[in-house]
Amino acid sequence: MAFMEQQPQPLSGRKPPLDDTVPLIAVIEASQSLQSHTVIRRYSDFDMLNNSLLISGLNLPLPPKKLLGNMDREFIAERQKGLQAYLNYITRHHILSSCELVKKFLDTNNYSVTYTEIALQQVSMFFRSDPKWEVIEPLKDIGWRLRKRYFLVKDKDQPKDKQVLSWCLLHGRKHCECLYHSNISPVSFATTSESSALVIRVFSEKGTLRDHICKVKPKEPFLKKYCNPKKIQGLEQQQIRTYGRQILEALKFLHDKGFPYGHLHASNVLIEENTCKLLDIENSLLGLPSYYRPYVTQFRKINTTESIDVYSFGHLLYEMTYGRPPDAVPVDQYPPAPFSSIVSVLQSILSTEACKTGMPTVSQLLQTPLFNDMLLFNSEKPQFKISSKLKEALKSSKECLEKCLVEEQRTIHQHKRLTRAQSHHGSEEEKRKRKILARKVHKFERFPIIMIHTEQSHCFMLNIMVVKIKTPVLVSEIETVDV
Repeated sequence: MAFMEQQPQPLSGRKPPLDDTVPLIAVIEASQSLQSHTVIRRYSDFDMLNNSLLISGLNLPLPPKKLLGNMDREFIAERQKGLQAYLNYITRHHILSSCELVKKFLDTNNYSVTYTEIALQQVSMFFRSDPKWEVIEPLKDIGWRLRKRYFLVKDKDQPKDKQVLSWCLLHGRKHCECLYHSNISPVSFATTSESSALVIRVFSEKGTLRDHICKVKPKEPFLKKYCNPKKIQGLEQQQIRTYGRQILEALKFLHDKGFPYGHLHASNVLIEENTCKLLDIENSLLGLPSYYRPYVTQFRKINTTESIDVYSFGHLLYEMTYGRPPDAVPVDQYPPAPFSSIVSVLQSILSTEACKTGMPTVSQLLQTPLFNDMLLFNSEKPQFKISSKLKEALKSSKECLEKCLVEEQRTIHQHKRLTRAQSHHGSEEEKRKRKILARKVHKFERFPIIMIHTEQSHCFMLNIMVVKIKTPVLVSEIETVDV
């Protein structure tokens, strides 16, 4: 597989990319009557968003329309409450909260770009310079990332072999060296420009591990496939043990080589002839945030790239066992499992105790009864050939990722403490105490307010809350991103 080695670019004059995994928190503060129609959001906008999200198959709690009496004060208060419940639902849902439709609805300033058009332009430019490749069809919305697009392509010299091209935004790098492992999906071709990366792999008609679990077709949109699948089914015991061992062996190989992965989840694992292959191994080099980043940032013991992979493996093992991801983490109560050794491994990773005190290493997981006696037959020896320059870049990238993660966890921890303090400060008990004691003044940062509107001459005030964080963007780079 091909790697990407950084071609440093000056920081001045470029806008740092946002971390799209950071969820927006929307709070309706008040309602206000307007005479003009120069509004940003109406109820019809909510209705349009809801119709677009119906592809998810979820029962979304949008309050119903009302033709008469929609300016009544009691109705407005009730609708405001209903719209707040709706916003809470979509912003707390792991998949919906990172959906492009939701991001654009809540933050039009930062999410106004149409990345499909940019991807088409840049992919077309690439094909003009390398005419051996040809686009078969765009694979619309098959992934969850906002700034990544997919196309089904073919090599004109081998027209029967379908391959998938992934395009994403980044800054300049150059192509070098190679990696091979039987449980890592190889790259057919990779290249970069100053603003984007392009990677081509063989397309699997059978799809990913999550496609297999959810019984869906790989070309379908991400929201449709995974938000509320109808035919989920966990794997057999032998499959769990075999696939788990293969994935852990691939992770151990990467960890031993000092390669930061951090992107393990069921949609990043291909199944080919009873063999698992990790996908998107280059994501950490491209500076892309992890699928589980919103979870990882909540637990300060998950502070290395290795612990991120172990935590992600816990999610994956849960999904292989029960056919669905956990509803929330930490997990201390588990449904009946095929055998007890699965639950003990899950508890060592996803329990409250594990999240607070630390998790096992990949090597320790390989020694558990669940995986230690599984035999793997690999005919080819793994390879990891990189230059000393890229080796240093990988080391620097790993350090940057971990430093930024620790700083973000600290920021979120402080924000939670302030929120608890603010809640306690506003309690009835504290109000009674303040009648006797001197009033303490607490100043909190105000967040930007936009208008979320219902019908015609009525609108709601929406408070969009975000946390300022530092986001790892490039190898050997740390950038401060105000999202």
